[in-house]
Amino acid sequence: MKAGFMLLKQTPKARNQLKRVQKISYKPDEAQEFERAWLLLADIHIQGGKFDLAQDLCQKCLKPQSSASLLPRPDLLQAWEYLGSIMEREQAYKDAAEHYEAAWKHESQASAAVGYKLAFNYLKAKRFVEAIDVCHKVIKAFPDYPRIRKDILEKARQGLKP
Repeated sequence: MKAGFMLLKQTPKARNQLKRVQKISYKPDEAQEFERAWLLLADIHIQGGKFDLAQDLCQKCLKPQSSASLLPRPDLLQAWEYLGSIMEREQAYKDAAEHYEAAWKHESQASAAVGYKLAFNYLKAKRFVEAIDVCHKVIKAFPDYPRIRKDILEKARQGLKP
């Protein structure tokens, strides 16, 4: 229903439906549906600038709810990315880097976009060596992604010079 309401540009209705899901007691056998609903609601909160509410929902997704949560959970990556995005918007680059690092590891370093965000936040946190390492990994895995070279790699190298 949320997707339909969003397509119809009826965000308040989508938000209200998702808030109802948030009030339902958690059922481990429906973990993915709960996590998906929480992340959709977190997305709406992020768009509305309510970062504290979005952060709580993301943390709820990352908290192991039961032994069934030890199975692969596809929404973990999105939760880590949302947390990184929230920290980045609040200019807490060190914290943002930690969250993007978790997303990067969860994804087995296979996303140019997450690698870019991680390297960018390392750069902003003045962790130049880590930024350069991530840039090299992204360039090696995605040679057609030259933006990272100019935007981050060159600046990180300049940051290392006295």
